[in-house]
Amino acid sequence: MFHDLLNLFYPKICNCCETELVTHETIICTSCLHELPLTNFHLDNENTTKKVFSGRLSIENATSLLYFKKKGMVQQLIHNLKYRGNREIGNFLGQWLGEELAKIPEYTQIDAVVPVPLHRKKLKSRGFNQVEDFGKEVANSLESEYIDDVLVKKSATTTQTFKKRLSRWGSIDETFMIENPEKLENKHLLLVDDLITTGATMEACVTKLQKISGVKISLASMAITD
Repeated sequence: MFHDLLNLFYPKICNCCETELVTHETIICTSCLHELPLTNFHLDNENTTKKVFSGRLSIENATSLLYFKKKGMVQQLIHNLKYRGNREIGNFLGQWLGEELAKIPEYTQIDAVVPVPLHRKKLKSRGFNQVEDFGKEVANSLESEYIDDVLVKKSATTTQTFKKRLSRWGSIDETFMIENPEKLENKHLLLVDDLITTGATMEACVTKLQKISGVKISLASMAITD
């Protein structure tokens, strides 16, 4: 009764279309759930996400759950996660992708999930890393560790969204560093982020992680630009 009364005054709404959710719906309404643009990249190891890094990085596997379009429902989802603090979205997407990856032999060999880090100032102002809950749920599904204290962002950067690839790379190449590398030695890592655009951020992170002895690296994101 209390739950019903709470919903009466503070109804839960869909994080895509903002219509009121009905009984048994969570995070996203049934209509939007069926319209989410899934990539199914995990079923093809030569997919678009992996091709973004072709010739730039040596990686094992790569995947993204959703396609991202400006002013689309996936943009709304990620916006609500990052800027409105709706952390349950990260859990929801992490459970979804994690369950899919757990069916793929290549991903069941992952030893540790590593999030793309936030600088401490942004972490303090936002209150959380938007990739944290996503990464933890993926790690849980893959029965692997979640390790967020080795790859560190040492300097703050301005938004990278509208910068070209070369300028992005030049501005973030030296913003990441490795601490306590022994925690990741000889492990197969899954580096996770919310959105892949040019891939510059993940490329910079992988470049740092590959300096650790014996690591293999795969990639996963909530979404990739279409």
